Amino acid sequence: MFTGIIEELGTVERLSHTALSCRLYIGAKKVLEGTKIGDSIAVNGVCLTVTDMTDKGFAADVMPETLRRSSLGELSHGSQVNLERAMAAEGRFGGHIVAGHIDGTGRIKSRKNEGNAVVVTISASPEILRYIVEKGSIAIDGISLTVTAVTASDFSVSLIPHTAKETTLLSKRCGELVNLENDIIGKYVEKLMGAKISSGITHEFLLENGF
Repeated sequence: MFTGIIEELGTVERLSHTALSCRLYIGAKKVLEGTKIGDSIAVNGVCLTVTDMTDKGFAADVMPETLRRSSLGELSHGSQVNLERAMAAEGRFGGHIVAGHIDGTGRIKSRKNEGNAVVVTISASPEILRYIVEKGSIAIDGISLTVTAVTASDFSVSLIPHTAKETTLLSKRCGELVNLENDIIGKYVEKLMGAKISSGITHEFLLENGF
């Protein structure tokens, strides 16, 4: 599990592609501290398993499903990526619950300065937008951000200077893809409510029985 608080910007040193999959070699420093082979590191919000390590970086394999769901297939030599180690049990919960399992991608639609912040608007599919609520949380390329507005075709977030400096989001141009992970709580609630309705427990039933 992750929190969406980026620890470090890494650099793609090398990519090794096969017909359907990919192996990434990422230069990093901070996220290597206390990390061992088999541990998880979120790369632009995608949970990847460390398969090899040196004192200058790590390698991870990217399977076909991950390439289909995320923007990792668009990385190239020299690309910067957001990195976060899995949350330690004694760590602070600074962001929100981030699984590192991408729901899909969105495209940067616009950005504008607003005082000391930058508002970024991202277009997304209805399947993703259905779980996004104003003042709720979303992970964009692994960054935990608060939603400031939602429409039928896009949503907006606002970045403070620290977040802008410590992540890759503002280095991306309009039209570029970003990885999106919805707040998992909404998805679980929908699943459980669907199960209750199918079992005959309805809103009316609960009201009639004093709930």
